Amino acid sequence: MTDIDLTALSLAELKQLEKNVAKAISSFEDRQKAEAFAKVSALAAELGFPLADLVGFAPARKRSEAVAKYRHPENPEITWSGRGRKPAWITDALAAGKTLEDFAI
Repeated sequence: MTDIDLTALSLAELKQLEKNVAKAISSFEDRQKAEAFAKVSALAAELGFPLADLVGFAPARKRSEAVAKYRHPENPEITWSGRGRKPAWITDALAAGKTLEDFAI
């Protein structure tokens, strides 16, 4: 390893050296990860498996559709599950003094 006299460097040179070191470290880590990935992928392929199957990649779970809990008094096709923002018809009715129980299914 080369010895650098850090006391002889200016602040700008020290900051540039710091950036270069950080970049070198990041590049080294990326190369190491790529090499490890290649080795593990090759081993998985040698054993007859795709790497994704072995590391447990699972598709994201889908949320089930929310069940409607409240129904519009004039149009029964309009419902609200109670999740998310309150619909305008609920907000207006609550402001008029009604309760959520008035719209419960």
